[in-house]
Amino acid sequence: MSLLLTLLLQDSTPVNAATAPPDAANSSALVEMLHNSGPVALTVLALLLVLSIVSWTIMLTKWGSFRRARSKGQQFLRAFRKSSRLSEIATVADTYKPSPLVNVFSEIVEEYQRQTGGRGFPRNPVAVERAAQIASSEAMTDLESQLTWLATIAAVAPFIGLLGTVMGIVDAFHGLGTQGAATLRAVAPGISEALITTAAGLVVAIPAVVGYNQLTASVKDFAARMDDFGRELLNALENAAAAAPQTGQDDPRRRISQTN
Repeated sequence: MSLLLTLLLQDSTPVNAATAPPDAANSSALVEMLHNSGPVALTVLALLLVLSIVSWTIMLTKWGSFRRARSKGQQFLRAFRKSSRLSEIATVADTYKPSPLVNVFSEIVEEYQRQTGGRGFPRNPVAVERAAQIASSEAMTDLESQLTWLATIAAVAPFIGLLGTVMGIVDAFHGLGTQGAATLRAVAPGISEALITTAAGLVVAIPAVVGYNQLTASVKDFAARMDDFGRELLNALENAAAAAPQTGQDDPRRRISQTN
């Protein structure tokens, strides 16, 4: 701050209406600064542009896939709770495939059928629970894919912009020392051009941080829904198996509680 104040005091050129740039020049100031930027600043800006495109692609893709998965999951839950037979749900499960609940359903039913043939209590209930956990883990891995890239972009983009700013300021002061003109008017253009990279880094990082937090919250919500659905399905299988010998019903799941 003291250096900039000294340069300001040394700058004896008056600023008045006659010397002020026109409105057209103000509107094209950013374009002019970009045009006068050095190779380091242009390289940093190009890298930040690529990172911005990548981050927005990830966010838009994930938001679209999460919206479809959430919608299909709600439809699948309604169909599951209205149905009275596992076979009915199994035949239409593929239509709800974007939902991770379908994977949990398929793994649990497959393990149950393998142990019991579709009747009675499972011989190894722990294995059925483990199958549900494996299915949930696989679905979570798919949901979390590419989120690490988004977190990385959010973390490194400001530092990349700051690197461009530091290099630009170093270059500006080096040129100032070479010219020997220690005035604010001489050094201000170089500093303003260097600060563009910091602003660009923040423009890239802020949406990436917001998107990462929102997507992470959605992933946690999916995880909770999968755990709840796995428990609901296991309870339904156990209740139906317990009622089957008394009612004479063959299907392991004749009725599912119509809970919300």
